[in-house]
Amino acid sequence: MSSQSRLLKQNRFAPFFWTQFMGAMNDNIFKVAFTSLVTYHASLFQGMAGGSAAFLISAIFILPFVLFSATSGQLADKYEKGRLIRFVKTLEIAIMLLGAVGFATHNAIVLFACTFLMGLHSTLFGPVKYAYLPQHLGERELVGGNGLVEMGTFVAILLGTILGGELASIERGGELIGPGLVGVLCVLVAVSGRLISRGVPASPSAQPDLRINWNPFSETWRNLKLAGGNRTVFLSMLGISWLWFVGATFLTSFFNFARDILHADQSVVTLLLAVFSIGIGIGSLLCERLSGGRVELGLVPFGSIGMTAFAVDLYFASRGLPPHALMGVSEFLGNHAHWRVLADLMLLALFAGFYSVPLYALIQSRCEPTHRARIVAANNILNALFMIVSALLALALTAAGFTIPELFLVTGILNAVVAIYIYSLVPEFLVRFLLWIVVNLGYRIRTEGLQHLPEEGAAVLVCNHVSFVDAVIIGTTSPRQIRFVMDHRIFKSWLLGWLFRQVKAIPIAPAHENPEMLERAYRTCAEALANGELVCIFPEGKITAHGDMNPFKQGVRNIIDRSPAPVVPMALRGLWGSFFSRKGGPAMTRPFRRGILSKLHLVVGEPIAHDLATPELLQERVLALRGPMS
Repeated sequence: MSSQSRLLKQNRFAPFFWTQFMGAMNDNIFKVAFTSLVTYHASLFQGMAGGSAAFLISAIFILPFVLFSATSGQLADKYEKGRLIRFVKTLEIAIMLLGAVGFATHNAIVLFACTFLMGLHSTLFGPVKYAYLPQHLGERELVGGNGLVEMGTFVAILLGTILGGELASIERGGELIGPGLVGVLCVLVAVSGRLISRGVPASPSAQPDLRINWNPFSETWRNLKLAGGNRTVFLSMLGISWLWFVGATFLTSFFNFARDILHADQSVVTLLLAVFSIGIGIGSLLCERLSGGRVELGLVPFGSIGMTAFAVDLYFASRGLPPHALMGVSEFLGNHAHWRVLADLMLLALFAGFYSVPLYALIQSRCEPTHRARIVAANNILNALFMIVSALLALALTAAGFTIPELFLVTGILNAVVAIYIYSLVPEFLVRFLLWIVVNLGYRIRTEGLQHLPEEGAAVLVCNHVSFVDAVIIGTTSPRQIRFVMDHRIFKSWLLGWLFRQVKAIPIAPAHENPEMLERAYRTCAEALANGELVCIFPEGKITAHGDMNPFKQGVRNIIDRSPAPVVPMALRGLWGSFFSRKGGPAMTRPFRRGILSKLHLVVGEPIAHDLATPELLQERVLALRGPMS
């Protein structure tokens, strides 16, 4: 059983997971049932325009995120989170009782009020949800935990969509009884969530002395400024908010897309939402496997590329479908042209899962614990603003005569533009993507002893030097960012040099070539170690030309004499004889020398105290880790 799956059996995670699952499912039972009724049974609600109702319901639901996220973030930082969760679930019961009255009486005003209140319920729960995880999960569990939460959320959306859509349309004796059934189910789910929440363990307050600012506008601005203090975190929040823009555009368009473009009834809407939800769930779960259990930013560009590709293809797949009487699911699936539509939706959502999970984990791992909930609240504010803009843009474009497929095309193109802009501001995303692609397309990597790398604080890493991609292999397998000490000639090369500059590698030259550069490299290493960073050096000073290790030089000793830090020995196995090694001649001259997906092994040894770390001892340890040359 994977570490990800084991979390579902542990008290620190399971009650929280199922509590948030029930809340997400109830949100969607309510919203989908209400939207389905005003789209396909508009006569029940006087004065309602079915074509715009879905966008209006979406906008009303997310309005509380804009108004109250800042307040909810403060509450989550100030108070114990288990108690807050139980309060929110009690509030949900009261809201659903009111909603049941609205469904039973077909009162649109009451149902719109409940839509706003359910948005408030989710606003209060959001910061608690994402601040809870880092308190109960280790750094190497964050990706898996976030993947499970994302998967659970979208499975809950799937179940809520199916239940809300199908129950809303149930008739008996020619009379529509579905709304009453939906109201009863919403109350039962709310009560179940409250009972489950009793098992959520205590989560100590991050800042119990925090003074609550009840002014939502000034606090919203303060939270956004707080989030802006960490540029990478803030741009990651913008990336997540953009995903919600894209997701909201698609999800709120499905009802009109099914009715007007696919000529299908509400059961097909349920199918579309189900396929979309399954895609995000699968993508979220695959993140841990693809990232090796760490926060792998390389998956973010990979996800955005897939989102654009399949959004654009969905436009072409849904063009020119002939008019037809409203179809049910079986008739819809009988037309092979519709399978392409479903495949596009599934794959678009799957890549959205690749995109979102690393960003959420990045925000949680790089925030200060004392204001993590307020950062999440700021993220929710941005999400809400982007979703409101999404709803307004969709309304404007449809009013201007754009079809739903054209709306999808515009969204796909905008996604590409936004992605390029974000990656130009934070090259770390693009660099990790390129490194991830190179490593995962060319090699199968097995690691051993990664637990010896310190989770925080400074350390010097030393490794044998076999090929031109040694730093790439180590960098993509490390759970932390590493500053590599790099030969100045490689640093000046075109492609590799650009990559190494983006990851803040440190160029170095021998004393007889450039003593100023050597001294500058030592100073930069000292500054990095003083800041608690990892610095990696290849003490041989050059790539092996014969497979055997060259003698370790004194450079590593000079570094730790200036800035005492533990030294972690590492060894690479399996790269000798590869395309990037010098076996049999110059490197990078014989492609596919060892085929594709060659097996590599990175072995990490136990740290050595700085006062014991002589070049001779380090070489002995690295040689032992490497084993016989292969």
